[in-house]
Amino acid sequence: MNFADLDGFIWLDGELVDWKKAKIHVLTHTLHYGLGVFEGVRAYSTPNGTSIFRLNDHTNRLFKSAETVSLAIPFSDEELNEAQTRIVSHNRLKESYIRPMCFYGSEGMGIRADNLSVHTMVAAWEWPSYMHPEAQEKGISVKVSSLRRQVGNKVALAKVNGNYVQSIVALNEAIEQGFEEALMLDTDDFVAEGTGENFFMVKDNKLVTPDLDASLDGITRRTIIHLAQELNIDFEERKIKLEEVLNCDEAFFTGTAVEVVPINSVDNKTISDGIRGPITEKLQKTYLDQVRGKRTVNLDWHTPVES
Repeated sequence: MNFADLDGFIWLDGELVDWKKAKIHVLTHTLHYGLGVFEGVRAYSTPNGTSIFRLNDHTNRLFKSAETVSLAIPFSDEELNEAQTRIVSHNRLKESYIRPMCFYGSEGMGIRADNLSVHTMVAAWEWPSYMHPEAQEKGISVKVSSLRRQVGNKVALAKVNGNYVQSIVALNEAIEQGFEEALMLDTDDFVAEGTGENFFMVKDNKLVTPDLDASLDGITRRTIIHLAQELNIDFEERKIKLEEVLNCDEAFFTGTAVEVVPINSVDNKTISDGIRGPITEKLQKTYLDQVRGKRTVNLDWHTPVES
């Protein structure tokens, strides 16, 4: 897929622009220095029509990331919520991945980054599965990355464009060695997260996830924790050693793009018997039922898209 060749419209600075005409200058500041903020959001087909999942939470996190790096978004949260529902509707998408992003303009160069305009865009397109479709059942192989996530750095833990350079390098390193994803440790050698996912493991029927010292406060992470509580699954948030992961009963990644994907091995060490575990399967099914509107609870997580 070449994203530049898709059809449809992109919401750019308050206006709907033809997809192929939504362009910026090559001297746009964010292109050179990476200071921008973004979100990844999904819209799903539900029995009541298309619905964006946890739209308010994603938009709130976008503004929180922007505040962290002192980037002033020139629109309100209500305007950005409306932009996201509008672009999904206008592009006639039943299901889609949505990408809002705020970035600096081309009025200046250098890291001072003053007197720059802030632009805002929202795009949406069909993106059925980030991983290969069978990964939700069979799981993926994971390599422990040689790169480390910073601990306690508020900028590094915000959803900032430039932060994902490290993720790209870590993922490419894993792929080059024959793995499908990477697991990153923090600078104290505790488990942090994947390259674009939060990490969970199960040991003795207890669900465990790393604290947020070196991990993004994922919206899907929050959802899984909430669902685990609804399902009376014992849960703990704490620091996790790599040795614990290698000896756990189940492991999986979560994220808006990947949803819930099991991990079948880490550094060629098979997790348990190498198949999706029962707690992973239960949480995965419950999550997919939730986002597709098949549950009667947590209805405030759904924002309908008018056709």
